[in-house]
Amino acid sequence: MKNLKKFLKISGIVLILLVIVVLIYANSLKPTYDGKISIKNLSQEVAVHFDEFGVPHINANNQEDAYVALGYLHAQERLWQMELIRRIAPGRLSEIFGKDLLKTDVFFKGLGIEEAASTTIATLDKSSKAYILTQKYLDGINQFIEEGSTPIEFTLVGVKKEKYTIKDVYNVFGYMAFSFAVAHKTDPLLTEIKEKLGDAYLNELMNSYNENLTIIPTEINPIKANLSVAVNDIMKTLPVSTFIGSNSWVIGAEKTKNGKVIFANDPHIGFSQPSVWYQNHIKTPDFEIYGFNIALMPFPLLGHNKKLAYGLTMLANDDLNFYTEENNPKNDNEYKTPIGFQKYKLRTKTIKIKDNPDTTFVVKVSKHGPIMNGLVEHIQDEKPIAMYWLYTQLENKTLDVAYGMSHSKSLSEFKNAAEKIHAPGLNVMYSDADNNIAWFASAKLYQLREGLSSKMYLNGASGEDEILEILPFEENPQAINPSQHFVFSANNQPDSVRGKLYPGYYQPEDRAKRIVSLLKDKNDFTKQDVAKMLFDVTSSTTPEISKYLLKNINKSNLSIAEKTAFSILEKWDGNHLKNAVAPTIYNRFLYEFLAATYQDELGESFELFLNSQLQDQVLVSQINHENSVWWDDITTKNIKETRSIIIEESFKNAISFLENQLGKNVESWKWERVISVEHEHPIGKAGGMLRKLFNVGPFQTIGGNEVINNQIFKLDSTGIYKITAGPSTRRVIDFSDIENSLSILPTGQSGNLFSKHYKDQAEKYLNGAFIKMALNAEEIKKMKNVLILVPEK
Repeated sequence: MKNLKKFLKISGIVLILLVIVVLIYANSLKPTYDGKISIKNLSQEVAVHFDEFGVPHINANNQEDAYVALGYLHAQERLWQMELIRRIAPGRLSEIFGKDLLKTDVFFKGLGIEEAASTTIATLDKSSKAYILTQKYLDGINQFIEEGSTPIEFTLVGVKKEKYTIKDVYNVFGYMAFSFAVAHKTDPLLTEIKEKLGDAYLNELMNSYNENLTIIPTEINPIKANLSVAVNDIMKTLPVSTFIGSNSWVIGAEKTKNGKVIFANDPHIGFSQPSVWYQNHIKTPDFEIYGFNIALMPFPLLGHNKKLAYGLTMLANDDLNFYTEENNPKNDNEYKTPIGFQKYKLRTKTIKIKDNPDTTFVVKVSKHGPIMNGLVEHIQDEKPIAMYWLYTQLENKTLDVAYGMSHSKSLSEFKNAAEKIHAPGLNVMYSDADNNIAWFASAKLYQLREGLSSKMYLNGASGEDEILEILPFEENPQAINPSQHFVFSANNQPDSVRGKLYPGYYQPEDRAKRIVSLLKDKNDFTKQDVAKMLFDVTSSTTPEISKYLLKNINKSNLSIAEKTAFSILEKWDGNHLKNAVAPTIYNRFLYEFLAATYQDELGESFELFLNSQLQDQVLVSQINHENSVWWDDITTKNIKETRSIIIEESFKNAISFLENQLGKNVESWKWERVISVEHEHPIGKAGGMLRKLFNVGPFQTIGGNEVINNQIFKLDSTGIYKITAGPSTRRVIDFSDIENSLSILPTGQSGNLFSKHYKDQAEKYLNGAFIKMALNAEEIKKMKNVLILVPEK
């Protein structure tokens, strides 16, 4: 008994000591929010006041010092995120995660982002303010690497910290640009449909692009006086967020209660932990910006101050084309051109793989870009397929764009910065204190010969499918102070260019139609009204789509449960609230309908089509096309299915599935039972205790695909909807109360597991609440946590 007591006493002491050690270690990894830190390369002291959610308000006597501080602070919260995102474009994820990421590394390493970065950096003006401040920002990051604590992820994975260079910044630009692109998912699919199924199948899809549109109109008025499949699979493996879509609208002074402009923006990006944006506020005697920065981006893509506000959505124009090349029969290292055979450029690439030998491969590059055969294993074509991407083909001024937008003092200056965007294409939204509002479709738009579709593989050998012209920016769709007194964007079709709708991979009209319906007739908007709009979960189109489908069902053939479900859909107003039953029925019905319509023809490509922009765009047209070639199930012999047969069987199959999944009581099939959201950390994906430690969630939520509060999930056979993306921040900026504008992040400001700001915004985000973006100097000075950065002697 004495020995047992002694053992328990010793065990208790050991356990207490272990807990103390763990607590000391954890405490050593926390970000520093108060006190003093000595920093090299500062000319003067910098004061940083942190608000209650960890947002730093950086007050410096010059911009150079401010950006050193920003780099240091950004790194102490997000160094692991920086490490991952800088590794994507140069193909360095396998160094951390091993051979499971090799396909991803091979793909990205072959795209030419590194080479484009090197070319751009070689020509940068080293005396420009943008370059100098970028180097200061990097200097701040590297000082934290030298002197700050090592994030726990580095220790768990076994990665050594490395200093950052401007090459890392441009590699992030490249990754961001590619994640916005859509053509790499859609063009190969459309070409496959044409080659395997024929023109009849393809034409039905292509002809629906100009139907059911809410178009962003072009209108330019005077400026007001200024008084002051395979790639899809690869993208799934990425350990950081991908850029997807967004909403934004700007309400003119004529339509607001207080007579000043109100700005709203919520970029839709893949959910992850940490969330993508790092919030910060910089103020110097000659400059101020409250910004949202991605990792390794010194200048914010979203920002505002007392004079202006700006944000963005994805334009979704077609900036990526595939060309089929023709090899020299006598020499595979040459390809055909109109002036004879030319040699491919050969790039030898080496990838380091954790716990495995290095691997080396060669990328062939034609004048159109890298040959994708071999980079993407699903490409089985005999002919080489080159990827022509405007991002790597044209001059890159992304750093100047981000600097110019954040440092603009007027609409004219801002427009000059937006004009430099080449790829990815962006809807750039603007407002200012002088009541100017504007939207610019910012991209290098181009023209091909008449009748040529950029959505199909182009002929690289003929010379007839080349880009004929890059259009001048003034011809891009845009609106300045339009007569409707608002501008908007929801990744939908922009207005005509040279008399025709410009091709792209635009989202269907759902969100745009809802935004316009809420904006057009109201003329007394307040900040609270706009905040409520950002959390809106009513679809403007799904009730109509439901009615189109239900028209093809004979109610006399339905069971009691089927009739109940029919009635619920028939009366649905489109809301996606937790207790709604209709969205549960609709989404299963939609899946069954799409599978019955397309899966027999598309086979393995059905999953890619199912969740593509292409499917979303053609859905209404397909339902209303009575004699579509897609209705017939090619796997059934001697039977020709019709629209009504396909739709009625799909409905019955959906109800049968839901009865098995959720029970016989239709009224209990609430949306909250099948939809959830979890913000995954790359290490939390391993599951178990790591999931509980690093991930945020899972949570029940409201919303769904293509409502304003866009909670994006993939349709599949499971009937469970796990949200993978949505609003990466919500912002409302009211120029009648600029010092009390609103924002929210999905989880928190910090990516540091031991920070109190790791997930302290999560509940507010789920409930549609906001936090204040403080600009008032006196209020900021009263904040409790103050960190002083002093020049190192």
